[in-house]
Amino acid sequence: MDAAEFRKRGKEMVDYIADYLEKIDKRQVFPDVEPGYLRPLIPDCAPQDPESFEDVFKDIEKIIMPGVTHWHSPYFFAYFPAASSFPALLADMLCGGIGCVGFSWAASPACTELETVMLDWLGKMIHLPEDFLAGKDGQGGGVIQAHSSVERAALIGGVKIKSVPSDETFSVCGSALKKVLDEDKASGLIPFFFCATLGTTPCCSFDKLLELGPICNKENIWMHIDAAYAGSAFICPEFRHLLNGVEFADSFNFNPHKWLLVNFDCSAMWVKKRSDLTGAFKLEPLYLQHHYQESGDANREQCNKQENAVTLELRFTLQRLDLLRKKIYCSFAFLKEKYKHWQIPLGRRFRSLKLWFVLRMYGVTGLQEHIRKHVRLSHQFEHLVLQDERFEICAEVVLGLVCFRLKGSNELNKALLKSINEAKKIHLVPCHLREKFVLRFAICARTVESTHIRFAWQHISQLATDLLKTWQQNYHQQ
Repeated sequence: MDAAEFRKRGKEMVDYIADYLEKIDKRQVFPDVEPGYLRPLIPDCAPQDPESFEDVFKDIEKIIMPGVTHWHSPYFFAYFPAASSFPALLADMLCGGIGCVGFSWAASPACTELETVMLDWLGKMIHLPEDFLAGKDGQGGGVIQAHSSVERAALIGGVKIKSVPSDETFSVCGSALKKVLDEDKASGLIPFFFCATLGTTPCCSFDKLLELGPICNKENIWMHIDAAYAGSAFICPEFRHLLNGVEFADSFNFNPHKWLLVNFDCSAMWVKKRSDLTGAFKLEPLYLQHHYQESGDANREQCNKQENAVTLELRFTLQRLDLLRKKIYCSFAFLKEKYKHWQIPLGRRFRSLKLWFVLRMYGVTGLQEHIRKHVRLSHQFEHLVLQDERFEICAEVVLGLVCFRLKGSNELNKALLKSINEAKKIHLVPCHLREKFVLRFAICARTVESTHIRFAWQHISQLATDLLKTWQQNYHQQ
């Protein structure tokens, strides 16, 4: 494929994607396939000779789409949002076109520097404390990092991990953490890391940072805050109080690719002291070194010579020069560290382009309205559930997730979920809250509207009616 054909086929693909997203509500949200469906549809081996774009293109609908779960359908209410927008898709095209591998500043200066600035933009949008920002001379900073579970991280690190019990609101409080810490220390263990969660996956509960933070700081425990889904909501002033206590944390992350219209993957993490990360992961093979990376050291050495040359009468001037030197050195050092020392993988894509496009083309106000619309729709669904005495709400509805169930046994609710997902008109997933099997209704799609919420509830309600009738008949027969 040469540039001329790429122009032609690229336009065709853009049209296809636009049509797909515009008409996605006409597609069945969950596919009618069984495991292994795809292998019989394609050859056993890669083709020996090139195939045409037309042949590849026609197989999208024939082979791929039958096995796609349509995450961006307005009838998809499972998991959490998987953000997507046209600006983000365009930015991803540009990212792929540039094709840089941004493991160091020299590998692609724009890749490094735009990510630094975008994470500062994002941090300021949710009013993170200054300690977490890079700025021109800060010690903190942010990075777009792959998300992984805390449990998996513990396995990789070879350390023990223990869950801290939550209270009646499914939140972890200070007294529970203190009790676990005392038990561990009495057993000869050394607690060193605690992960608090804002917007838990099962029910979107919020740990009590203002109680937990001082304990972690006093015990010299690294406190990380995971706000993967809920963090996007903190751009709205009415939800920012949920982040109170972040000032006690050492690191914080949330996923713009969940709820901030930036398509997967874009998981943002900040640290107060970036040297804690770069010191752990730093390696400098010769092939990754570049002539700019010693600039900070050279600048510092020169300023030290100047310090030795001045007299006591110029001490005040010296102090001002020293402050300037530190700012210059820190700025160079930040670039020197970026970003290969912030993570286990070496290479990284130009993912900050997606943030740049979305933040500029939606603006803070546009993104705030997107969040608020989803929250309004979740309360609409909550209201519909509460009107039906057969159902119960199982956790406080704070953002865009509603946890609900039929009043009755776990088996009854498992049967209801099975009916819902087998009908394939909408898609839900469950969770366990204490001993209860609960259905999760998450507002996900960018295009979801009130009509989709009403349709979903009418569908669920009718299936519940049919199910309860069947269960009552079976009960009487027994």
